[in-house]
Amino acid sequence: MEDGKAAQARLRQLEEALAHLARITEDLSEVIARQDGEIARLSRRVEMLMRAAAEQQLEAGGTLPLADQRPPHW
Repeated sequence: MEDGKAAQARLRQLEEALAHLARITEDLSEVIARQDGEIARLSRRVEMLMRAAAEQQLEAGGTLPLADQRPPHW
């Protein structure tokens, strides 16, 4: 009879652990989805800023935008 109680207790522990892991997985999935949207938004902003900087460099008389030039150590 003690084996049955021990098995039930162990089963309850495993079910609790599984429920906890399922909740953590859902929470992390939400965080990842939110971060994906933020990364996409920030990537668009960086692209827009790089284009604006390149246009300013060209208007200032530069030959190539800095983003397209090789660093001096190359």
